[in-house]
Amino acid sequence: MQLLGRLEIKSKERIIKFLNTQDTGRICSIDRDGFPQIIPMNFVYAGGAIYMHSHIKGEKLQNISRNPKVGFEVDKSLEFLPSYFGHPTDASQADTLYISVVIKGLGEIITDKVEKAFALNSLMEKYQPEGRYEKIRDDMHVLDEVAIIKIIPESMRGKYKVGQHMDRSTRLKIAKLITERNSPSSKETLRFMGVGLKKGTLEIVEEPDW
Repeated sequence: MQLLGRLEIKSKERIIKFLNTQDTGRICSIDRDGFPQIIPMNFVYAGGAIYMHSHIKGEKLQNISRNPKVGFEVDKSLEFLPSYFGHPTDASQADTLYISVVIKGLGEIITDKVEKAFALNSLMEKYQPEGRYEKIRDDMHVLDEVAIIKIIPESMRGKYKVGQHMDRSTRLKIAKLITERNSPSSKETLRFMGVGLKKGTLEIVEEPDW
């Protein structure tokens, strides 16, 4: 239990910032047979809610109309830590550094055109921050051609495992092994771990505290 507490993201602001740096989330609704349906979606957190756009017809819309209770999940796998980082032969030592957020809430299909325009503009601001498009107005016909799903969170919990559960010497040892393995995500992982180079030597430059 002590370890689980150390893995929890304590800051709501950090959770929101993480959400809006990720491209894909997964919405889970319940179908007419009682099975969960999970679908990857583009999304934005804005105005205290999750917004997604969708085709005007679809099973997920029917599910939400029938049962508004939904789940939503976003995760980022930072780095796989091979088992040999900790033991030469014990496969159970393999691990993964990651960040994840799980939301439980109520979903609804937005019909108000002002809110639909707000959601679509918020999505554009997230995915196309360079601009070069005309902002959507609430009198545009395009609003009739798209459905907007809104999730109002009832609970929002985040977990992260970026080395904060390790003592400093172990974290530096793992950081060195990650550097040597040189995966495509290694530099980003070290940043999340709070490890950087000083005069050619790996050092802890910041304590990861979310």
